[in-house]
Amino acid sequence: MTIQAPFYPIIYVRGFAMTQGEIDATTATPYMGFNLGSTRLRQLWDGSVQRHYFESPLIRLMKEYGYADAYLDGRLQTDQLPTRSIFIHRYYDVADEQLGQGRRPSILEAAHDLRQLIAMVRHAICGEDAEALGRFRVNLVAHSMGGLICRTLLQNTDLRDSDEAGQVNKVFTYATPHNGIELAGFNVPRFLGLWDINNFNRREMKNYLSLGDHGNVATLDGHFDPERFFCLIGTNHKDYGAGAGLSSRLAGEMSDGLVRIENAAVSGSPRAFVHRSHSGPFGIVNSEEGYQNLVRFLFGDVRVDGILELEHLPLPPSVQKARDNDKEVRASYWFEASVSPRPAVEDGSVFYLTERRKACFSAVMRKYDEMMKPARAGLNSPRWPFLFSTFLDTRKITRGNTMVFTVELVVSATDYVIDGVLFFDRTIPGENLYRQTICVRATRTEQGWRVRCNFVDDEWGEKLGSELEYSDGRFVVPIKSAKGLKGKLQLSIHPHNQGERP
Repeated sequence: MTIQAPFYPIIYVRGFAMTQGEIDATTATPYMGFNLGSTRLRQLWDGSVQRHYFESPLIRLMKEYGYADAYLDGRLQTDQLPTRSIFIHRYYDVADEQLGQGRRPSILEAAHDLRQLIAMVRHAICGEDAEALGRFRVNLVAHSMGGLICRTLLQNTDLRDSDEAGQVNKVFTYATPHNGIELAGFNVPRFLGLWDINNFNRREMKNYLSLGDHGNVATLDGHFDPERFFCLIGTNHKDYGAGAGLSSRLAGEMSDGLVRIENAAVSGSPRAFVHRSHSGPFGIVNSEEGYQNLVRFLFGDVRVDGILELEHLPLPPSVQKARDNDKEVRASYWFEASVSPRPAVEDGSVFYLTERRKACFSAVMRKYDEMMKPARAGLNSPRWPFLFSTFLDTRKITRGNTMVFTVELVVSATDYVIDGVLFFDRTIPGENLYRQTICVRATRTEQGWRVRCNFVDDEWGEKLGSELEYSDGRFVVPIKSAKGLKGKLQLSIHPHNQGERP
């Protein structure tokens, strides 16, 4: 048996089912949602719904990467399976009165069962082949509460030192409440045992994650490398229809309809923001954006990080005049960054690997002092906005050997406060300090990467653009606007899955 990295077997761990009816519905299907696709994508200029057939993560992995499911003749196969196999963690089967005992499993019990499933997968693929057993790894893909089950395997004191936990290669989570769930501004209470909703109470999470008195529930606490743990975060609360829309209203705007944006990532992990809801027809799992992030993180070979450093932040002339007259001026700034690979998908549809937009409440916010006067903000160095971590795959290049992607970058200010008074007489709502679509072309050569860029809001995108300066391990995109904003977008390009590619 040859195990070909990075194409390890995949285990999908589904999310929370609230009612017994939802449990019965999910146990009645073999793939527990990983096979669900969608036919609608809201991206047309006039607000109409574009028809786009996304077959499902399961089907796409089969079509594009040669994966196969583990079912045959109505049964789960347990031997002589290929490495590129997909398994479903059916932890809710025990809660089905026909398939099990009708009792809901706890998070810890589901994690114990996940450990046993990994052991079964290892045997099914490797058998007694010593070399294959030594090379065996598994990727975990999880939605919502499924991500907490994966973390329990990796962090709970009863499980984290097991062989199976050590054989987890990567974890990818969709819309997981890594820092709990908040409704109407409050963490769900510990006493709310109805339907096991207290699984998302932070005190309960500390118990099954073995965090003790740790103040940060979203930490992996040193038991798994956060760089190998990707968090996909939804920003569309409007299209989550659970509870007749009650969940969406209680979670609020800065959420996917259930999980707040600020609670959906593991500390220190790469992450992306997509305008998708927690589940449903516009859900995060059954989406092109979700799938493209998944396969690039699992199988891609390039990681690009973007951070913006500023030299000058301009003020409107009237605000600048007040500052020149020794008045105290306070302002914060929004940084929006959306990254799209080019070409996108074969039908021409554009998708974003990450969208950090003010309208979706996912833009990066920084105070002036944090960046330009760090000592005054109590910082040792400027807190520049980290805009994105994007994973790419050079095998998806359709022409030549150049990797192309665009970064839509927008900088704007909040309202200005002068001597403690809100100043709005002459400011224009929606006014930007900078707005540009930057097209980046990166070509791998024997000497390393050669990177060019052009600014397609000002010139045609088909131009090759100018070659970027390389300094301190980063490629430097000059940023400037007619209003006086000046800075540089720093792009770091790193190998991904190094040593794991065939």
